[in-house]
Amino acid sequence: MSISPPSYKQNRLKQLRAFCKTVETKNISRAAEKLFLTQPTISLQIKALERELEVIVFERHGPQIRITPDGELLYEIAKPLLEGIDNLAQTFASKSGRLDSGELTIVAGESTILYLLPEFVACFKEQHPGIHIKLLNETGRDGLAKLRSDAADFAVGPMVEGQADLEYKALFSFEQVLIVPLDHPLTRRNKVTLEDVSPYGLILPPRQLNHWRTVDLVFEQHGVPYSVVLEAGGWEVIKRYVEQGMGISIVNEICLTGKEKLVVIPLESYFARRTYGAVTRRGKFLTPQAQAFLDGMSTFQCSKLPYKLAVAHGREDELNPNELDPRHLPTNIVDLD
Repeated sequence: MSISPPSYKQNRLKQLRAFCKTVETKNISRAAEKLFLTQPTISLQIKALERELEVIVFERHGPQIRITPDGELLYEIAKPLLEGIDNLAQTFASKSGRLDSGELTIVAGESTILYLLPEFVACFKEQHPGIHIKLLNETGRDGLAKLRSDAADFAVGPMVEGQADLEYKALFSFEQVLIVPLDHPLTRRNKVTLEDVSPYGLILPPRQLNHWRTVDLVFEQHGVPYSVVLEAGGWEVIKRYVEQGMGISIVNEICLTGKEKLVVIPLESYFARRTYGAVTRRGKFLTPQAQAFLDGMSTFQCSKLPYKLAVAHGREDELNPNELDPRHLPTNIVDLD
């Protein structure tokens, strides 16, 4: 005669789901709504889990709950297990060489979506045409909230610092450069300094953005005055107005395609390179689709990438410029060193 295991062990998966969802929503009632269960059911599942493990995972103060250190440890262990179970079919398909379905959601800002991701997305779709890709144009807190709520698989963008619950892997770095019209007086100088830039009006993104603050900080640190003649949203707008001779600008070279009617002047002695990479929630189980995309970015497995991205990745020596699309070559960059 076989003995059935206790019922709470048979319901282990339900218990862990109830626990993890309560951690994420910080409320038993909201967890119940998310899982389409009743509040008493969620409470019973959590209590059964506590009884089995002989720990307390939540401190209860009336309707308020707060996760305990044991609860935080359990969540760190349980969350990847649940994600692994939820993605079992996709993982099996990937391991068996049949990664041809599923969905991939990426969070990124407008510049990253417009200038950095297109070639990678094109290469990935060519290799995995059956995978549906969603690009969410979110930045700052909104983008990080998507990561923390698992509404996205990962984010791609500038370096993220001071976020203990997130992991960042640098993939590319881009210089901050000066762009001027083709006939501008600065194009005739052997070397351009901030003092040389000072007399000319700058076109910059809106004041509340980080780029403005970076430019302001550099000029302030060097004791050099500057003036802004125009605030404009979006790199494409800024480049167009510089082409029209309405001012000059300091931009992230990520936005330069090589097709602009501009002269690009390095300013590496003043501005640090800006790093871009992948951001994931710490401890998150990456789906096979997400892992395949990130592997492609980190190993640079794409023959269609612009030369600019090869340089930004530190892999230009591995590419043969003769095999690259000449439209991607930085033919209008002035080397002043």
